[in-house]
Amino acid sequence: MSSDFEKFAERLQEEILEDARKHYTEIVIDNWMHPRNLGKIEKPDSYARITGPCGDTMEFFLTIKSNIIKECRFLTDGCGTSIACGSIVTELAKGKELNQAVGITQEIVLKTCGGLLPDDEHCALLASNTLIEAIRNYKR
Repeated sequence: MSSDFEKFAERLQEEILEDARKHYTEIVIDNWMHPRNLGKIEKPDSYARITGPCGDTMEFFLTIKSNIIKECRFLTDGCGTSIACGSIVTELAKGKELNQAVGITQEIVLKTCGGLLPDDEHCALLASNTLIEAIRNYKR
């Protein structure tokens, strides 16, 4: 038997998701609610950390073998769209050669996720820039 608080929490979560579906694609919501590759790599081959203009910080951890991204993980203290964009970028980058992955731009992230609200588009840029910085750090 659920407590009143548990029922309230479930209703609130349903309302939040219902509202999110009015503004975001299912790809964004799914990557927000079930992020892929969230977490650290203990001894990465490369790492980058960037704080965006909105104050969200994103970190990328890469494992690279023979110039190919074998593992790509991220952390963020940001909002749902930052989480979604970090998740999407890791999925786009895994298995790519470094020269291909460095081409994962904000525009590619926005196209992949089906678009974001104008006020959230910077989240795609933050995720893209953090990946690119991790690749640059590796090449240095």
